[in-house]
Amino acid sequence: MFILSTRQLRRLLVICAIGAGMTATADEAQQRPPNIIFILADDLGYGELGCYGQQLIQTPNLDRMAAEGMHFTQFYAGSTVCAPSRCVLMTGKHLGHATVRGNASARDPFDPAKMRAQTLRPEDYTVAELLKGSGYATALIGKWGLGELGSGGEPTAQGFDYFFGYLNQKHAHNYYPGFLTRGETRVPLRNEVPGEDLFGNGVATKKVDYSADLFAEEALQWIEAQKAKPFFLYLALTTPHANNEATRALKNGQEVPDLGPYADKDWSEPNKCQAAMITRMDADIGRLFALIKKLGLDQQTLIFFSSDNGPHKEGGNDPKFFNANGGLRGIKRDLYEGGIRVPFIARWPGKIAAGVTSTYVGYFGDLLATISEVIGAKPPANLDSVSFAPTLFGQSEAQAKHEFLYWEFHEGGTKQAALLEGHWKAVRLQPGAALELYDLTTDPGEMRNVAADRTEIGDVMDAYLRKAHVDSPDWPIREPTAKSAAQD
Repeated sequence: MFILSTRQLRRLLVICAIGAGMTATADEAQQRPPNIIFILADDLGYGELGCYGQQLIQTPNLDRMAAEGMHFTQFYAGSTVCAPSRCVLMTGKHLGHATVRGNASARDPFDPAKMRAQTLRPEDYTVAELLKGSGYATALIGKWGLGELGSGGEPTAQGFDYFFGYLNQKHAHNYYPGFLTRGETRVPLRNEVPGEDLFGNGVATKKVDYSADLFAEEALQWIEAQKAKPFFLYLALTTPHANNEATRALKNGQEVPDLGPYADKDWSEPNKCQAAMITRMDADIGRLFALIKKLGLDQQTLIFFSSDNGPHKEGGNDPKFFNANGGLRGIKRDLYEGGIRVPFIARWPGKIAAGVTSTYVGYFGDLLATISEVIGAKPPANLDSVSFAPTLFGQSEAQAKHEFLYWEFHEGGTKQAALLEGHWKAVRLQPGAALELYDLTTDPGEMRNVAADRTEIGDVMDAYLRKAHVDSPDWPIREPTAKSAAQD
């Protein structure tokens, strides 16, 4: 006997309605797959939003998003730096298996070996490819960092119909670039960047077009154009990443057109700029929510918000002033909690209950499996991805759990590793170093290394670390060098 699935039955009813001369537009709107928007901040700390305890920086729209949806207290980025974190987000593979495991080409985009190391390959399968293959319009607006034009790793080769933004992350440091890329075409802006090279390196002397404002406008226009069909928007913002080149030249890399409500604060200029950047980002997200509501898409749109890693101390910004890591240990470039635990909020009115705080332990790699379940698609095999759709929809009893979560950090010629299994966290700062062990239940700040007292747990974690890592010719395990790589 042939049995239709619920999804197939709904589609059949719509087709029958059309065949009977009935108006099916409303039914189609109700039954079509949800729109999906993933908003990613850049270097925003776990504690830099009001809904995560921030006291000094105003984020009313993201706080409202948390109040209207679900916010997670133990969700993790894919990495502690930009490119590998985004690779994990897109591909559903942790850093022991992912193609891009560190920031490489940002330091020297003209080195083909380094470009390869930071480039997705044709065999990589992304969230965008899944959704495009399921009938979605797909767009990336903002920062990519996983492949230059012609490399095979550019957004239009990795499942995105539409792209507007920065291809590499060093270019993305400059909020006033001389150009951005739309699709595969470079679009000149009105900013003047003396000495700007092929990859966009440089510091603007004439500042007219603020890229964060351009991304906000582009996102609104693209949503408006796609409102009649399911869409996926990956809005990869650069806020509040510092302009590291401007930091060296001007001692303040927090580029923002104005200081907003912080102009009269008795703070350092970089700290005022940091707060203004975050509040400006929050206002742009509020505009996006207003448009979704105006278009009548509120109950048809699943929106996520997160950050690609922990807070930075670049551009003169002082993360301690804002308690940016929420009291956790470490910041960006650390594998302690402050470097990888990030704010994560999900909102879908009518589907996700309002005002829920979730303790689900997940990470960026879970997005692929989660979206697959939400839209009824089959994810590829061999992922490090667990769907947290049951948690989103209030079915925690059906929620699967990870065997472990794993991270690597490649910078300065060294390989660091961290692993989370249950409430046990292991950190190894370099190959051959003694394992550090922390019990996050009693010590979320990772202040008490109990490896010497719990050797049996350390042995288990060490075995997991060996299991998690698969060697990559682009990311070999090397002896550490004395000097760290340049900031990226």
